[in-house]
Amino acid sequence: MVSLGCPKNLVDSENLLGLLHRDGHEITLNEEDADIIIVNTCSFIKDAEKESVRAILSLTGRGKKVVVAGCLPQKYREELKEAMPEVFAFAGTGDLSKIRDIIRGGSTFEVENSPRHRHIEDIKRFHISMGSGAYIKIGEGCDYACSFCVIPSLRGNYTSRAMESIVREAKELGKEGVNEIILIAQDTAGYGKDIYSKPSLAALLEKLNDIDEISWIRVMYFYPSPVNDGLLDTIARLEKVVKYVDIPLQHSHPDILRLMNRPGIDNGGLIEKIRDKIPGVSVRTVFITGFPGETEEHFEHLYNFIEKHRFDKLGIFEYSTEESTPSGKLKPRASAGVKRRRRRMLMQLQQGISRQINESLIGKTIPSIIETVSEKQVIARTYRDAPEVDGLVYINTDKTGAGPEPGEIVNVEITGAAEYDLEGFIAGD
Repeated sequence: MVSLGCPKNLVDSENLLGLLHRDGHEITLNEEDADIIIVNTCSFIKDAEKESVRAILSLTGRGKKVVVAGCLPQKYREELKEAMPEVFAFAGTGDLSKIRDIIRGGSTFEVENSPRHRHIEDIKRFHISMGSGAYIKIGEGCDYACSFCVIPSLRGNYTSRAMESIVREAKELGKEGVNEIILIAQDTAGYGKDIYSKPSLAALLEKLNDIDEISWIRVMYFYPSPVNDGLLDTIARLEKVVKYVDIPLQHSHPDILRLMNRPGIDNGGLIEKIRDKIPGVSVRTVFITGFPGETEEHFEHLYNFIEKHRFDKLGIFEYSTEESTPSGKLKPRASAGVKRRRRRMLMQLQQGISRQINESLIGKTIPSIIETVSEKQVIARTYRDAPEVDGLVYINTDKTGAGPEPGEIVNVEITGAAEYDLEGFIAGD
């Protein structure tokens, strides 16, 4: 299995491998040994598509029987089939479980026109990537219509997973030694609206907080508009829910948000409310710059917004034209140079902010989860940092004998800081 793209894809890949393993197939991590290689693709932006195509061509060029699954065949149904005759089979985002039939000799083309997600239940995930934390997908698809986004066409309407199923998986992961679970969906704040008639993330967190085997619960990908006082109060109150809010805002200027078809709410007021209600919270967001119609005035508004609200964690994306979306038809378009310059300016601003925030942590003791352990150094993440996208804390230790184990949560006294990463030692050592 080659799993590309976001953690949501990784969860799909591991569920599928669990299904195939239950069917009696042997899973190998050595490509040379494999008879069949599944490539679970990403097609969110052009760079992701290029990465997917490179991976496919590399494998078919070595004579492997390749099954291409996920977003790329969902987006380019007939075109991909015609362009890549050397590929053994294709399966869309709503058809991953049909790969079982493909392998048994069934149809080699399983891509629905309108994807409908079906969560694979009662399957033990086959982990191909597992650190101190593990992702749990609580929903699929999206009901929003952001003008730049292809997700609804690739993943279908929003579909929540039953609360009992999520709790059961979290317990199983805890028994396997996972100490942090990370809840993901295209919109976690809207979880449950389709099956419980109202957003029910707070109720889910209450149940997960009662699982003895789990120490940390992290939530990613809040859509802004469903975030309310009740949810924020729940995050603040529950001991195991880390004080971390990931809320992609995409832009600050009302004109650009309107062109993006994003909610016209007071994003600045929302950030202030989050910080007021959740003491010690780490706030992460992402913005897009170079969106069609973004003027220097709009860009300056975004720059000033970031400067004012001083986000703990921040990602900046250059707008990627997607012709199949409404924004793909908007004009005028910023040149590649303009987009690159604006992104660089925002990242330089954020680097200074991030360094100042990190330096303010020197001398403080922060709960951190151990990622890797070597003879001279331990690498961990504070509660303020999500895996893969945020910073690390490098722990110097000369201690002999038994030390911390991966997944263990320890208190780290911070002694040094850079733009993104920290240094420290385990308090009490």
